[in-house]
Amino acid sequence: MSLAPRAVLVHRTTEYEELLARHGTHGQAAFLLAARGRSVEEVARRHERTRQALADVAAAVPLTWRHCRVERADLDRFLFAPEDVVVVVGQDGLVANAAKYLAGQPVIGIDTDPGRNPGVLVRHRPADAAALMRASVVPAGRADALTMVEAVADDTQRLLALNEVYLGPPGHQTARYRLGPDTADSPAEPQASSGVLVGTGTGATGWLRSLWQERRSTLPLPGPADPRLLWFVREAWPSPSTGTSFVAGELGPGQGLRLTLESDRVVVFGDGMEADALELTWGQSVRLGVSETSLRLAV
Repeated sequence: MSLAPRAVLVHRTTEYEELLARHGTHGQAAFLLAARGRSVEEVARRHERTRQALADVAAAVPLTWRHCRVERADLDRFLFAPEDVVVVVGQDGLVANAAKYLAGQPVIGIDTDPGRNPGVLVRHRPADAAALMRASVVPAGRADALTMVEAVADDTQRLLALNEVYLGPPGHQTARYRLGPDTADSPAEPQASSGVLVGTGTGATGWLRSLWQERRSTLPLPGPADPRLLWFVREAWPSPSTGTSFVAGELGPGQGLRLTLESDRVVVFGDGMEADALELTWGQSVRLGVSETSLRLAV
């Protein structure tokens, strides 16, 4: 017997909840913010809009479905199932945070604060949730397949990201490594830099775009469904033993970028989730490229 779909409502702690956790009470938070010329009331209103949106979406789950909630901080410990329908209630970035833990499950983005969020990934309103959930389990349900980037280490550790993967030192130091195409006959260049960023078309609305603009790159930015990645080395340092000739490029399906470490420790994380990073050390290598997994985002 097949299991009924499960609606997984993904949300995150609001700014107001973070203020209460730090200051204890509404009154104390209001007093401290007022002393700095700020008001807690707008933060509290955004909190109420978010809580109401979450309640409305929970009420829209079909009666025959199972459902649960997962907070952003718990995503790396939550076990998603194949029959899940993931409903992200919050900001655009929350969709990216959840995407790295999925394996093709449909995702619905619900905007809790229209006008404040760009709405690139949270495209819908709470009132649309019921119809979108029902449509998501129909074979002909409409969804965009958004390209994702993956990093696979030589010890089989694997990391997925919707926007970008960053590889670099955990602090403000320099990473040393050899970088080259993932092919047997291609030489690798020794480099020293503050890290390497590999991004998707979805990421081209964020960090990847800022690097692209800074470099005045002539490489065309990919679209969200374009199976193509751009990559940039950040602040490569020229020296007698390190080069700067291989610092930007693009990757298509089947193409990869291989990085072999020559420093003590680097971290690899995706979409800003630093708490859930891969840690690599001397001599290890990692391959970065287009993932076979894509994000199914409801349209």
